Parts: sequence; structure tokens; C-alpha cells
Amino acid sequence: MLDDGSNAAGSPENSPEVRQLEDIPSVEVISRAAVMLMSAAAERLGLADDDPDSSPHRDLDEARRLITALAGLVTASVEYLGLHAAPLRDGLQSLQKAFREASAVPDTPGQGPGEKYTGPVY
Repeated sequence: MLDDGSNAAGSPENSPEVRQLEDIPSVEVISRAAVMLMSAAAERLGLADDDPDSSPHRDLDEARRLITALAGLVTASVEYLGLHAAPLRDGLQSLQKAFREASAVPDTPGQGPGEKYTGPVY
């Protein structure tokens, strides 16, 4: 909050567009965190570029960390996610498969990013 009662975006603190964290349902917080992890992992896999193999953003070590964090979050939160669980699991599995395809020497099944939480992905 700034001294004039507005937030960093310049909106007054009590404006209708500002939501207090305590007002946001936990499923929304968890889902937003998962989507951010998914997006970051996809970027690190180079999936946002026309040719992922030559993407300047590709960093498989970073992608592994992000996918593992996503797998932990989704697995630990699945009972609370309701309708959001299936799409998040599907997205996670797609990232795990993309990682396997991008790896010069793919991990053995069960050893890939996040697979200690999700089980082997083929």
C-alpha cells in the first residue's frame, strides 16, 4: 500500500477490483499457483516457441524443478480441488511427457520430474 491509500497498481485500497487474500477461496489460490507453475514449466520446456528445441528459454533443469513443485502441489491438494483436479492433473502429465521427450537421455519411468508424487508417466 502506498501512503495515499492506494496499492502499487494505483487503485484505492477499498476499490471493488482489489480482493483481500482472506476473501479468495483456497481452491482459487491453489489453482492460480498451479497455473503459474504450469506456465513457467512450459516456458522452460520451450513450448511457447515455434521450435522448442531451439528456444532461448529452454532450461530443463529449471523445468524439472517447476514440474516437481507442481506435482507436489497438485497431489497434496487433489482432495480440495474438486472440478479443477482433472484439468490440473492432465496439464501436469502433459508437462511430464513433454519433459521426457525433450530430454536427451530420458529418465527411467518413475524417476522423471514429479513422478515420486504422481507415479510413473509413460
